[in-house]
Order: sequence, then structure tokens, then C-alpha cells
Amino acid sequence: MDRPRLPLNALRAFEASARHLSFTRAAIELRVTQAAVSHQVKHLEETLNVSLFRRLPRGLMVTEEGQALLPVVRDSFDRIGDALDRFEGGHVREVLALGTVGTFAVGWLLPRLPSFRNEAPFVDIRLSTNNNRVDIAAEGLDYAIRFGSGAWHGLDAIELFEAPLSVL
Repeated sequence: MDRPRLPLNALRAFEASARHLSFTRAAIELRVTQAAVSHQVKHLEETLNVSLFRRLPRGLMVTEEGQALLPVVRDSFDRIGDALDRFEGGHVREVLALGTVGTFAVGWLLPRLPSFRNEAPFVDIRLSTNNNRVDIAAEGLDYAIRFGSGAWHGLDAIELFEAPLSVL
């Protein structure tokens, strides 16, 4: 379906209804009437030519077709939300994924984060602590800080301190 014809309001109504299993609770969340949610879902069902819900006396049940559509819609809205969250006060927020060992995070890094935040207010640090061998790509990290000599195969390392602590 081409973008100008995407039924975004109907998809929002479907996702909220599926999450709550109720048109009424979806309507409260979306700040519209229950009839508006029901109408939007019906519009989506007619557009797709499938039933997305079974209407039950006390709520809804997502059909097989609805279950196939739901994860795609949720993921899409999550990704849009994440992208919009990067804009704060008219500025784009950058995300820095950093992995380190817990002792370094608690003893050195965390006490310095408020100062870093003041210096770089548009950088959102996602901190992950793990004491195991790091796999930067698999863990989705931009950088990792580990104790050691820095001689890790396939990685560039910068010595931070005299102690064997390096950025990967």
C-alpha cells in the first residue's frame, strides 16, 4: 500500500485495541470515543478484507490475521516513537551505547555522568554492564570499556589509565 493511503489512525486504533483487548480502553488511551475506535478498526478490516478481532460479550479476541499484523504495527510505532524521542527542545538527541564492567561503571563512570550530561546535553547514554567477554556488534554497542591490555583481535583499543583499562 502506498504511503499516502496508509490508514494510520486505523492502525493506532487496532494496536491499542489489541493491547487492551477492548475498544473502550483503547478509546480512553487515544482520547476518542469507543465508537470512533470501533469505526477505525472496521475501516482497517474492510481495507484489508480480513477480520482482525472476534467481538466477544466481554471484550475482544485477536484473530490469526490480527496476530500476524500486530507485531509489525507495534514495531513500526515503537520505531517511530524512538525516532521522535531523539528530538528534544528542537535538537536531535544522539544515542551512545556503551558497555562496561560493573565495577568501573559504579566506581568511575556513574559519578562523572552528571558532568558529562551538562557538557553534552543532547547525548543519551545507554549503559550496559556485563563482566563477560564483549561482542560489540552483537550487543549493539558503540564502545566498550574493559580491563586488560587492549590486545583484542579485530578491535581497536585506546588505553585510558595506567591500569589495564581500554576502550574497544
